[in-house]
Amino acid sequence: MRHFFIEQPKSTGSTFVITGSDARHIKTVLRLKPGDKIGLFDGKGFEYEAEIVDLSAGRVKVSVIRRFPSGGESPVQITVAQGFLKEKKMDGLVRQLSELGIIKWIPFIAERSVPRPDKKQLSVRTKRWEKISKEAIKQCKRGCIMEIGGTVSFEEILNLSQIADFKIAFWEDELQSLNAKLPRPDLKINKIYVLLGPEGGFTKQEIENARDRGFVTASLGPRILRAETATVAACVLLQHLFGDMR
Repeated sequence: MRHFFIEQPKSTGSTFVITGSDARHIKTVLRLKPGDKIGLFDGKGFEYEAEIVDLSAGRVKVSVIRRFPSGGESPVQITVAQGFLKEKKMDGLVRQLSELGIIKWIPFIAERSVPRPDKKQLSVRTKRWEKISKEAIKQCKRGCIMEIGGTVSFEEILNLSQIADFKIAFWEDELQSLNAKLPRPDLKINKIYVLLGPEGGFTKQEIENARDRGFVTASLGPRILRAETATVAACVLLQHLFGDMR
């Protein structure tokens, strides 16, 4: 069953109209007809089964059959704080992290970040990332859209970590692996805040500042990974240890 995004939650028995590119896709690409079933999601943790009632030019009228909680969300809430990378890398990461079940992604300007876009450029890019995040969950069948945070400074990114149960920074100069830095097994970890650097990595001062705020540092192994590869690898490890990828 194909899934489509709806902006507002719908109650069982309600009818509404799908327009735009989704309507065109339903009618001209999938060639669905009245009576066919489609899946819907609202980006807030719920999915819906709906039946097509009528199709016309650019409009698909559907009726909601049932509403139920999404089964695609991870039990652990992982926030990724990402040192600013070049634009195409950031676009790819938004899609991949959405698929991996990350709850929030916050870009920040690190000391070694090369791109330093102005406010206008950031506004355009943030809208693009929000669109990519929304598109990604259609494919991976998540129930919630990954939140895109505004681009902040390194100091602000540390301040935003206060509510996390476990805070970790992956650093290429750290010698100990993640296994050596895990919290006690009796501690319940619901919220994880992971800090990852730009292409040039973190400076020693940035790492010291992070440690002062309660971050532990860990290595991703003996090989030097590209910044975007390191982010995906770190998130897969955390989902394996604390989430639903065991």
